[in-house]
Formats: sequence, structure tokens, C-alpha cells
Amino acid sequence: MAVDTSLNCYRKGFRDGIPIGLGYLSVSFTFGIMAVNTGLPVWLAVLISMTNLTSAGQFAGINLIYNQVPYIEMALTQLVINMRYALMSVTLSQKTDKSFNLLHRFLISFGITDEVFAVASGKKSEIGIRYMYGLITAPYLGWTTGTLLGAVASTLLPETVSSALNIAIYGMFIAIIIPPAKSSGPVLKVILISVGISCLIYYLPIFDFISDGFAIIICAVASSALGAVFHPVKEEVK
Repeated sequence: MAVDTSLNCYRKGFRDGIPIGLGYLSVSFTFGIMAVNTGLPVWLAVLISMTNLTSAGQFAGINLIYNQVPYIEMALTQLVINMRYALMSVTLSQKTDKSFNLLHRFLISFGITDEVFAVASGKKSEIGIRYMYGLITAPYLGWTTGTLLGAVASTLLPETVSSALNIAIYGMFIAIIIPPAKSSGPVLKVILISVGISCLIYYLPIFDFISDGFAIIICAVASSALGAVFHPVKEEVK
């Protein structure tokens, strides 16, 4: 594999991560508002973002905290939501150079997100530890800073404005799923199956015993499993 010395440069990684960090700023701003609106103090909302880097996991998590679900339910929900990061880390490890020892792999895996993975995996050369630390720095700062700003703003904004901003995250998730759903029939079917299962669990009285956390797990696992069965990805023959 060809070696690109710029891919072991902290500055290069940081520059590549700036657009990601700016995008995270707006999303985590909404998280900060929602976290405070559910009763969490500002410092705890910021601490959650400092020790986590998962938008879907955190938004689901504050809802589970608000509903006081058991720890095992929260753990399983987070496992299902964030399992993809483990797969991304394993895939990305195939592009790392010899400077990555076990400690660096553990530390950098904390900052692997969908966008960071997309940027890093798109590089044509091996990636060094300095580049990866730079690449995850800007997203981490953007996510944490946005949470702080949103949490503080929630304590200052009128209640009507603060409540209205809570729906911003749903707009973001819709914006994420619409493009692939328009271009891929299987993706659209999986989304519709997940929505259908969610509606059944929410509206049918016989499913009232299912909590929010397990509802997320059931929707995610069932829809993805059905998608894999009826629309398996065919491996390319080399």
C-alpha cells in the first residue's frame, strides 16, 4: 500500500475533521436542550457528551433516563444502537500503519463515528496515529461545545422556544434516511418495516408491557433481520 506522509500529520487530520465538528455543533446543541428539558443539569448533559460520542445513543439514552428504565435495558439498547461502531473500528484497523499499538486502538476507537469512519476509510494510503487523533479532535470538540451551548441556552430561552427546538433532532434523522431510501428499495423496505413495528408496539394495548428501550431493540433487530433475509448483499467474486 502506498504511503502518504500527510496521513500521519495531526494538522491534516484536524483540518479534515473541522467540517464534521461544525456539523456536530448543531446536532449536539439540540441534545443539550433536550437533556436539560428532561431534567438533567447542565453539567451532567455536558459530561454525557464528553464521555460518549453517539448522537442516536445519547438521544435514546436521555429518554430512557427520563423514564427510569432498568440499567440492563439501557445497556442492551445502547449495545444495539452502537454496535455498528465496533464493525467500523474493525474495518478501519485494516488501514492503520504500524504505529497503532493496542492502547492507541482503544483510545482512537472512542472517537470513531459514521462521519469519521467515512473520511478515514476513504483515504487511499495507510493512516497514522497522529492523523487519526487530529481527525477525531474537531468532532469531539464540536460535539461537547454544542452540548454546552444548547444546555445553557435551554436555561435562558423561553420555554416555548426551548420546547420547539426539541423537534430539530427528528428533522435530522429524517434527513439522514430519506436519501438512501430514495435510491435503494431494500433500505426503504427496512425503514417501513421498522416504522410499522414501532407503530404496532405504540398503539396496540397488548404491547403496553414493552418499554421504550426494548421497543427500540425489537424494531432495530427485527427490521434489519428481515432486510438481511429478503435482500442479502451479494459478495463480489474477484
